[in-house]
Amino acid sequence: MPGHTHRFGPRGLGRGAALTLVFASVLATAAATGSLPRKDGEGTEIEARAVSSTVAPVDREEVAHAAADAEADGKSGTDAAEEVVSRSGDRWGAVYDEREYEEFERALDGTYTGVGLSARRTAHGDVAVTRVQPGGPADRAGVRPGDLLRSVDGRTVAKRPVAEVVALLRGDREEAAVGTEVALGLRRGAHTWSATLRRARLSTEPVTVRRLGPDPAAAVLIKVAAFTKGTGGKVREAVDAAPVDAGILLDLRENSGGLVAEAVTASSAFLDGGLVATYDVHGEERALYAEPGGDTERPVVVLVDGGTMSAAELLTGALQDRGRAVTVGSRTFGKGSVQMPSKLPGGSVAELTVGQYRTPAGRSVEGSGITPDVGAGPEAQKRAETVLSGLGGGS
Repeated sequence: MPGHTHRFGPRGLGRGAALTLVFASVLATAAATGSLPRKDGEGTEIEARAVSSTVAPVDREEVAHAAADAEADGKSGTDAAEEVVSRSGDRWGAVYDEREYEEFERALDGTYTGVGLSARRTAHGDVAVTRVQPGGPADRAGVRPGDLLRSVDGRTVAKRPVAEVVALLRGDREEAAVGTEVALGLRRGAHTWSATLRRARLSTEPVTVRRLGPDPAAAVLIKVAAFTKGTGGKVREAVDAAPVDAGILLDLRENSGGLVAEAVTASSAFLDGGLVATYDVHGEERALYAEPGGDTERPVVVLVDGGTMSAAELLTGALQDRGRAVTVGSRTFGKGSVQMPSKLPGGSVAELTVGQYRTPAGRSVEGSGITPDVGAGPEAQKRAETVLSGLGGGS
């Protein structure tokens, strides 16, 4: 994002030159980290999330005044601001304290406090574990992908929104820290059991790369788990290092989003400049552009699914609209509203909806997601490899 300084966390507060688009996960990343990561800023940073398009904007001044009045009366400004936002109907509008923002800043650096699992709601209404971080508390406790989460600290997760389940995993503001315990009720087939885990400081590897065969021209699989700091550069490095004749299979399945600046950098690996997305803030349209010099020749296939969210959807939409990649998989999550955080009296931060982003062709992702060019279910990667081979990208 030329012309803008990218700053995060408390250090960026009150600096009008800072502007960062953040497409942070509410579901998958939050479940993985055991936290609800958010950004802060004095009206200078932006976050995009899926919200109802019928939600009326929340008056930022009303939220700030509520917090200030509560602080003056010796009450919690955070609680007062939360009450105003909850009444507004802004589904993803929220208020977070300073500690939560500190945790988010660590998450953007690829570290977080949590139990090391991701979860999502299944078609049958269960909450299923989709990913377990090797060596993390959940892994050591024997939790495996496919296990069903039945309860958190004795409270059932049935019929709860996944975001609420995430909040239970995280604990309240005092409890969500390294070493604190969380009790999980789990099921695997007919077997049910309980496990008590201790939250830990964990780190992630957002980009992994491997060849899809022994042939020198075999395709290269680049798996991007989330767009944390440095992810875009790692994608570009992986593309540059791939053999000249090798196609790229870009796996964005279960990618819950992250920093849009990193997604734009990743798009620059495949584009020679040009439009990546547009977005609006209070009706004023702005644009995001790829850097020139990307590889525009080698075949590219992008793998997506219902867990592909936000920044990952932005990247997918850009490559699809500009005819740079064939997309394979199932429809993406559909998460594309823009939020602008504001610092409140007492140090908390309110995030309020201000607009939406659109793909280069002008499509709105929010609510509808992105429909892939080639539909595929459990066999998506195999089909994607076939498509890539047909494009001349190796196998």
